[in-house]
Amino acid sequence: MGYPDTAWERAMTVQEVMLKAISGELHWFRAAEILGWSPRTLRRWRERYEAHGHSGLIDKRLLRPSIRRVPAGQVEQVLRLYRERYAGFNVRHFHQIVRREHGVTVSYSFVKQVLQAARLVKKHRARGRHRLRREPRACFGEMLHLDGSVHAWFTLAPEVRPCLIAVSDDATKRVLEATFSPSESTHAVMTNLVPVLRTHGLPMALYTDRAHWAFHTPKAKGPVDKTRLTQVGRALARLGIEHIPSYSPQARGRSERLNRTFQDRLVNELRVAGIATLEAANRYLADHFLPQHNATFARAPRDPANAFVPLGEVDLDAILCHEDERVVARDNTVTVQQHVLQIPAQPGRRTCAGLTVTVRRHLDGRYTITRGTHRLAAFQVDGQPVGRSVAPAGARRSADRLGRPRADDRDAGKADVSPRSRADRAQVPA
Repeated sequence: MGYPDTAWERAMTVQEVMLKAISGELHWFRAAEILGWSPRTLRRWRERYEAHGHSGLIDKRLLRPSIRRVPAGQVEQVLRLYRERYAGFNVRHFHQIVRREHGVTVSYSFVKQVLQAARLVKKHRARGRHRLRREPRACFGEMLHLDGSVHAWFTLAPEVRPCLIAVSDDATKRVLEATFSPSESTHAVMTNLVPVLRTHGLPMALYTDRAHWAFHTPKAKGPVDKTRLTQVGRALARLGIEHIPSYSPQARGRSERLNRTFQDRLVNELRVAGIATLEAANRYLADHFLPQHNATFARAPRDPANAFVPLGEVDLDAILCHEDERVVARDNTVTVQQHVLQIPAQPGRRTCAGLTVTVRRHLDGRYTITRGTHRLAAFQVDGQPVGRSVAPAGARRSADRLGRPRADDRDAGKADVSPRSRADRAQVPA
């Protein structure tokens, strides 16, 4: 093993200064000042130069291994773990995992240099122009971010591209809720908001992009129309939560960075865990990934006050739902999602025809019809009234083929037979 080129260049510089001092062109005190040595050190190096020549000016310690060097076995372990198991992880994520899971004690900078030297990770370019940073909100719950990210989350199932919807707090960077859904829809957004509101309460504001479920935008890339509320906008307005739109990716930088962190870390962790389904991924998110993520990235707010307002007696089931108005038809029915919902007879009212009612499709798929504070009817997912038992379709078809009266027909016939009607039939001549 030879000396590095920098050592020979340094020796040539020292030789040039010494020759000027020996010839009288420089004073020895001036030469020591140029080399950054003391006069005593310069005298020792002069003696080595006179005894060994140019090679005597080489620092022999350069060939002596450092006592602080990392053992070769640990370097090989780091490279082997990255190649065989954690390929694709970013350096910071990989360093945290090998320290926690495999007992590696080397620093992040050393791991990064080793991986870059082995060409296992790329060197990133310097960041762009300088931007001003917006200060995070001071209190926990003062503003939440909600954003969806459609991505190839499952390496083991690349054809599946679900949407990860995450709700995070601006003051603490804490992710309060995150779940995978087939798409970024009103139902998926409300499903993520429900556990946050039940657990923490009502935040002051919610910051989102201008997706179709969030705002009506009359003109592409233009301002939103806050007079025409979406289903999510209506629910937030009723709960007293300010809905703030974002007009550029830079404006919602915290959400974009969170999505990038999830895409960088979660994809690899799901691959290592062998997960390729939404149900298993949501369990992994709740049980493993989110606790580790919050432990790593969450921080204390600047103001310890909690800005969440207790939920109290608010009926979230009647607010976080799909709500529409319908006019009851003459046969006392309303049609929603290809379901014909039959309103039963109401006490004190001959008919509901012509009434304007509110039809709600709840997150669990049920339907309810209300007028004001009065509930007129409730229906199951398939549109059948709640509590009504329906005979199997096969049994009804069999009864029709045999010509037998069905149960409801027999009951209707019995209802028509009264003592007066039997007496009337008895008086009819044969």
